Amino acid sequence: MILRLLQHRAPSGVRSVIAAQGDAAHIVPGYTSIRALALDAIARGISLSAAVEAAGRGNPIDIAAAFAAGELLAPIDHDDDAHIQLTGTGLTHLGSAEGRDKMHREAAAVEKQTDSMRMFLEGLEGGKPAPGAVGQQPEWFYKGDGSQLVGPGEPLAMPAFAKDGGEEPEIAGIYIIGDDGQPYRLGLALANEFSDHVTERHNYLWLAHSKLRQAALGPELLVGTPPEHIEGASRILRDGRAIWEKPFLSGEGNMSHSFANLEHHHFKYDLFRRPGDVHVHFFGTATLSFSDGIATQEGDVFEIAAAPFTLPVRNVLQRAEPVEVVVQAL
Repeated sequence: MILRLLQHRAPSGVRSVIAAQGDAAHIVPGYTSIRALALDAIARGISLSAAVEAAGRGNPIDIAAAFAAGELLAPIDHDDDAHIQLTGTGLTHLGSAEGRDKMHREAAAVEKQTDSMRMFLEGLEGGKPAPGAVGQQPEWFYKGDGSQLVGPGEPLAMPAFAKDGGEEPEIAGIYIIGDDGQPYRLGLALANEFSDHVTERHNYLWLAHSKLRQAALGPELLVGTPPEHIEGASRILRDGRAIWEKPFLSGEGNMSHSFANLEHHHFKYDLFRRPGDVHVHFFGTATLSFSDGIATQEGDVFEIAAAPFTLPVRNVLQRAEPVEVVVQAL
C-alpha cells in the first residue's frame, strides 16, 4: 500500500509525524516534523519508508477526525520561511495549452501561434527525453518563500491590489537539499497553486506578477514512486453550493513533461541546491474555472480532491487588507 506522511499538532501544541497506509494511521515515534525525518533518513542513507519502519509504531490516530478538528499541518515546513522556495512550471499537461492559448489569443491578435502554444508544442516534442538526455526546458515561475505557504483549512488571501484569485488544482513535488547539495524528492502533495488570471490575461509578460501569490497544500505527502495517473475533481463552493466543478488529470501519463525533466531544469541552478533548503515545486494543471468564465468572490471555498490522496485541499478565499508602502531614501 502507498505510504502517506502527515504532520499533526495536538491541541496542547505538541507536534508529531503520522504514517498512514490505507485506512490505518499511527504516530511515528521520535519525530516532530517530516523535514527532521527526511534529514535523518538522508544521514543514515535509507529511504523515508525505511526510516518510518525503523522508528516503530506509535499510537494509532484517526486522520479524518484530526483533519476535521484542524489539527493537520502542511506536510512540509521549516523553522525559517526564507529556506522554503515555492516555484512551478506551466504548460506541462496534455490539455494545458487550450486554456492558456485561449487566454492570450486576443492579446496576440496576429495570424501565428502564441508563445504559449509554441512552448507547449516544444514540450510535447521534447519534454520526456530518454534516460540520460536533457529535454526541452519548461515555462518556469517563482511564487515566493515559505511565508506564502498555506496549510490545510487556512484561508487563501489574494492581495488587496489583485484583480483575481483563482484556483489551480495541481500536484506539487516536495524536496529537501542534503548537506552535499544533492536534491531529494520526499514525495508529492495535492495542491492549489492559486494565481491572478486577470492580471496574466492583460499581458503575458505579467505572468511573473500573477504568480506572486500564496499557495495551499493538502495534508498528505505521498511517498515512493509517483503514480502515472492521478485523477481528481476541483470545485468552488459559494454559500455552501457548488457553482463550478470539473475533473482534472495529473501524473506523468497525463503530462507532456516527465518529472525528471522538470526537476532537472529547476535544480540545474546552483542557487536551488543550497544545503538544508526545502523546495515546493508545482507541476502544472490543465483545469481552471477561469477558463470557463468563473469570477471568484471573497468567501468562496476551493476544494480539490484526488486519489490516492484521501484528504482534500480546502481553503476559503479572502482579500488581504491594503498596505501602503512608501520607500524612504537614506
